[in-house]
Amino acid sequence: MSQEQRSSTTETMIDLDLIQRAKQGDMGAFEQLVFRYDKQVLTIAARYVQSSEDAKDIYQEVFLRVYRALPRFQLRSQFSTWLFRITTNVCLSHRSRRKRHIHTSLSQESDDEHGAGLSEAITEPRTTDRHAEQTDMALHISQAIELLSSKQKMVFTLKYYDGYKIREIAEMLGLAEGTVKRYLFAATNKIRHSLKDLI
Repeated sequence: MSQEQRSSTTETMIDLDLIQRAKQGDMGAFEQLVFRYDKQVLTIAARYVQSSEDAKDIYQEVFLRVYRALPRFQLRSQFSTWLFRITTNVCLSHRSRRKRHIHTSLSQESDDEHGAGLSEAITEPRTTDRHAEQTDMALHISQAIELLSSKQKMVFTLKYYDGYKIREIAEMLGLAEGTVKRYLFAATNKIRHSLKDLI
């Protein structure tokens, strides 16, 4: 067993212990579960809504749902997968209730099949003028991302902002990997079309 596999097994065992104790009403165990994943949940939320207040609202709703649903959690999947699925669902429902204008920049990460060319549009600023150009490009990109459908935006941000793999995104959203790839392909094409006069 590799070091990574041993680490993953240990993490799973810790989760299982905390889950069992939390199910029995141990609030300390539940708080430890929250502490183990709160940064990841908040990061996903913040990347998706690009508003600290909205992200905090999503964060609170996610762990409220987790607390209420934990007694029914059957351990058919990893706790993290279940938690991130709840997180993405809350993000999607949040957007459907309240659309907001966001200001953000695209991750430097690139993907040969789906995202090559987009992340290269934003590079490190070298001069004041260059910085202004980058800021303007970031605004155009954020506006283009806001035009995506809810699931296209979720898949895009999970892939290019948070660095999750296709398989992981599929597990989070409860979708087939092929469906995730189609959402990602459509999202990338829409953004490229929106930016065609800029890049």
